[in-house]
Amino acid sequence: MPRYTPADIEPRWQAYWEENKTFATPETPGSKKRYVLDMFPYPSGDGLHVGHPEGYTATDIVARYARMRGESVLHPMGFDAFGLPAEEHAIKTGEHPRVQTQRNIDNFTRQLKMLGFSYDWDRVLATTDERYFRWTQFIFLVLFDTWFDPQQQRGRPIAELPIPDQIRAAGEAAVDDYINSRRLAYLDDALVNWCPNLGTVLANEEVVDGKSDVGSHPVKRIPLRQWMLRITDYAERLLSGLDDLDWPTGIKKLQSDWIGRSTGAEVDFFVGEAAKFEAWKSARGKSGFPAKASDDALRVYTTRPDTLYGATYMVVSPEHPMLDQLTAADQSAEVKAYCEKASFKSDRERTEGDREKSGVFTGSYAINPVNGKPIPIWVADYVLAGYGTGAIMAVPAHDERDFEFAVQYELPIIPVVQPPADAENRDDILAGKACFAAVGNAINSGPMDGKDTAEVKQQITAQLDAEGLGNSAVNYKLRDWLFSRQRFWGEPFPILHEIDQAGNATGRMRGVDPSELPVRLPELEDFKPHGRPEPPLAKAGDEWLYVTIDGKRYRRETNTMPQWAGSCWYYLRYIDPHNDSALIDPEKEAQWMPVDLYVGGAEHAVLHLLYSRFWHKVLYDRGHVSTPEPFGRLINQGMILGEVEFTGYFDENDQPVSTKDVKKSAGGGRESKDGRKVTLKSIADDQVEKQGEGFVLKSDSSIKVESRANKMSKSRGNVVNPDVVVDEYGADALRLYEMFMGPLEATKPWSMAGVGGVRSFLDRVWRMIVDDQQDELVLQSALSQGDCDDEQNRMLHATIKKVTEDTDAMSFNTAIARMMEFTNFFTRSQQRPIEAMKTFLILLSPYAPHLCEELWKILGQDGSIAHQSWPQWDEAALVQSSIEVPVQFNGKVKSKIQVSPDAKPDEMIQAALEDAKVQSLLEGKNIVKKIAVPGRLVNLVVK
Repeated sequence: MPRYTPADIEPRWQAYWEENKTFATPETPGSKKRYVLDMFPYPSGDGLHVGHPEGYTATDIVARYARMRGESVLHPMGFDAFGLPAEEHAIKTGEHPRVQTQRNIDNFTRQLKMLGFSYDWDRVLATTDERYFRWTQFIFLVLFDTWFDPQQQRGRPIAELPIPDQIRAAGEAAVDDYINSRRLAYLDDALVNWCPNLGTVLANEEVVDGKSDVGSHPVKRIPLRQWMLRITDYAERLLSGLDDLDWPTGIKKLQSDWIGRSTGAEVDFFVGEAAKFEAWKSARGKSGFPAKASDDALRVYTTRPDTLYGATYMVVSPEHPMLDQLTAADQSAEVKAYCEKASFKSDRERTEGDREKSGVFTGSYAINPVNGKPIPIWVADYVLAGYGTGAIMAVPAHDERDFEFAVQYELPIIPVVQPPADAENRDDILAGKACFAAVGNAINSGPMDGKDTAEVKQQITAQLDAEGLGNSAVNYKLRDWLFSRQRFWGEPFPILHEIDQAGNATGRMRGVDPSELPVRLPELEDFKPHGRPEPPLAKAGDEWLYVTIDGKRYRRETNTMPQWAGSCWYYLRYIDPHNDSALIDPEKEAQWMPVDLYVGGAEHAVLHLLYSRFWHKVLYDRGHVSTPEPFGRLINQGMILGEVEFTGYFDENDQPVSTKDVKKSAGGGRESKDGRKVTLKSIADDQVEKQGEGFVLKSDSSIKVESRANKMSKSRGNVVNPDVVVDEYGADALRLYEMFMGPLEATKPWSMAGVGGVRSFLDRVWRMIVDDQQDELVLQSALSQGDCDDEQNRMLHATIKKVTEDTDAMSFNTAIARMMEFTNFFTRSQQRPIEAMKTFLILLSPYAPHLCEELWKILGQDGSIAHQSWPQWDEAALVQSSIEVPVQFNGKVKSKIQVSPDAKPDEMIQAALEDAKVQSLLEGKNIVKKIAVPGRLVNLVVK
């Protein structure tokens, strides 16, 4: 085998690793451990595309490198296998979701092994495995059995929940209701995204512009009794916990914004006749501000209580529970029609800033608590039920959305915050013709006039509190987690609902005993949704649906958990995957947690990571894990775009521009003064004039041309299958190219030509050691048993240093570039010390493991190169004893000399004059001037 043939080499080493369990996780980690984790994939029927292995290759390099550094490594893989796609396939084909899911998992596994990733395959898991989702159900029972103690700021067992005497005196049913209302997992009538075509509730992130992201079906907002998880109780801890995480700043900000902590005030507006307001206010002053709004008050949350005097109308969301009560009879039809239309809009559609506002007057009024004036109550879809209280006090002079709405419907606009003297549009603001959202001094605010915003906030809040009309409050955008799905292919809830002899629910429920887990999915022949919000599991036979315990009859919960459930805790199961007696062995958990490096796409920045952190904190509170956070360091790999192919150039009017009119510009191009720009949909390098980095028109270099590529997707037809790449170039070339494209976090376009370039580098590495001109395997004659000379030794140790530091920093592209320099240097060397070659192969092996294993063996070494120790560089070897500098005569190089790197100009000139060649060239000439640039050159001006 004289030539480098990945098709022969790679499968052989993959089989070796599997047979010898080369990457098995040690049962007990040593003094230093490294838990390296990928966000596990959903095994779709399409298999991997080349975007998937980018993060996997990065973690594999880190894992291999860490093992060679003597660390104990846990590097696992698994599959997030429940969810809608498999069930949609089942509906279309009649094939059970488990069959297709397993087929997809087998294909993904084949592809992952084909790429040589050093996973511990004895720990592989899928969320659909009964041995796995048994413990997902167990965690749900932990949530069901936990309440959050706000004083201690932690979750505690339900058995420790204090029951008020008046609740206990009301009887067993009242106690049950009280307990259920405090559980972290609870049932509630929630406003949900209902998709009749898919037959399930969808999470907000599964809805795009009012349609499902799977199938693009219409989605409607309806109230439905659902399982909820009280993630809001952990909002403050989820927010404060971000401070100590080694995560990208942008990701932490996304989570912080999603949690959305703000401070302000809750305020109650009396709903009723103005004449009754004073009596209501007096009663409130005696009883104080109630924990929950009463039926005769509309409660709002505001971050600007200082603007209360400017509240000229109120708005409730179309889903507000008081809407029917607020709607006058003559407005009922119009309000009902408006709300029906709003139910088909997504939250994003409803809150887009540039959308024209719409609303309907309810026919009722509320009383502004600070001035006693009645203000109209409207219903409008720009207010969401899920934020704050689902109602707002509208201050159009100081809120842009309220201003637009007030202008639209000719409602009063009263400025109550005076802008500074130099404010833009100041006169319009004071006249109520423009909006001013900043702070200033109060105007039109009665006794508050002249005071600054901060003082007014404090005084009005204190006044409201004293009168029982409001109080200071902290609010979060974060909503409780909607945790039910009306589908078949998901984890069944381990919950039993008590029923009476007539088969009616009593309202009492209990968890399945943990010893009886898992609750398995029933056998169903019909997976099709029926368009109604009843789950398919309700079609199961009585043998599955009904359970009798201690003489009481129960009906199983027929909703299933969302796909998020299994992905919330898989990192824990990898540590102890075969444990059938506990969620995880405490000793093993303490040894491996937290995850040291977690790599995945930025699209999971909020929900998966937030949900996982929430579950982990509950498990931490209940003593199942030892760390307050699951993931120490997070890296988001960039997106790999589809290969850029030429489709044409287009001007600012989207008219085609000829290829011959486009060139590359040394300056990179710029927009013209009038903002004109030519957009290049996509481009191939051989179709432009190469003059620099940017693209411009040849006729007008001020007009910039942009190169673009698209995300890989089946619809665009630009998906690249790694099978094709491996068949042509080999797995090592694919791995190396994905790391060489650019920084790991950057977005990069795919290029098959680029893969070919990296494959050429691997060919050079092979030829550096193997003579591929022979019919049989023969080592290069340049290989020697001797030591490196000074220059070779310097190159070797500089490479060790650079590759080590860059691998530590996950700057893989620059590490590869340095190894390319090493290869070019030693390929030119007449003698190549074998020890230097062996050291280089160790450096390259995390990046191109198959090739390095093969060459390691060819060099006569035993065992796997993966077990070798990572080399150390010698600082002394990096110091150059001499450097070569040119000697010029009148600016033209005539000779070269060796001097010390820190030689001074006089020393360089002296060395030049002592050089035999220089002396011969000086015969018959006079030196007019002597010039020396330290480390660069000597120039002799002669006549």
